[in-house]
Amino acid sequence: MRTLRLSHWIASTLILLPAILCAQNRAARSSSAELRLHVQPTPATHLKVAAVVWLEPLGDTLVLPFTPQGHYTLLQKNRTFMPHLQVVPVGSVVQFPNADPFFHNVFSLFDGKRFDLGLYEAGSTKSVTFSRSGVSYIFCNIHPEMSAVVISLSTPLYAIADAANNFTVRNVPPGDYAMHLWVEGALPPALQGLSREIKVSPGMNDLGNISIPIATNAAHTNKFGGTYDRKPTTSY
Repeated sequence: MRTLRLSHWIASTLILLPAILCAQNRAARSSSAELRLHVQPTPATHLKVAAVVWLEPLGDTLVLPFTPQGHYTLLQKNRTFMPHLQVVPVGSVVQFPNADPFFHNVFSLFDGKRFDLGLYEAGSTKSVTFSRSGVSYIFCNIHPEMSAVVISLSTPLYAIADAANNFTVRNVPPGDYAMHLWVEGALPPALQGLSREIKVSPGMNDLGNISIPIATNAAHTNKFGGTYDRKPTTSY
């Protein structure tokens, strides 16, 4: 008799489990928050900027882990990195295939992931594991016009600015966060000044407009810290 009752209880629980999980998911969605923000580059001649905002949980605030999913690629074609901006979870492996009919030398020597892939030929691929959080500015040591940015994060709560420089971070668990903002062309001190601690409440949280100065005529060095050779590079 006890075995029969136990079997009946297990069967009833299995039948009710999907409904219980759905109710829990609905409750979680109803209590989640949305964060909105607009960035205004100055001077106003910069109509569209590449920018990312992300939320780092503080204290007892819990968020889902941000883990690598699938493959990440930064293609080199027509002396251009595609895409120009990519956000990946910490621990991701990013492939760097060379689809040009000449050599490239991809490198990054900044605060994010530091690497130098060396010279490699058309049709070949090299890869980099982004093992720490940070912003990696990526260039080619042969072609100064090539640039890209990979931002590796430990939080899934981020958004890339749309064509109007607006951000929307959805499904944010209410709680305390450190908000970080990266805007291409903004100097590090300005970006550090934009980081702040915020409290996110259920529903929509509008942080309004944030103005950020953009540097003009910014140039980068080659991997040796010197200037680029401006000779034609059609054969490389």
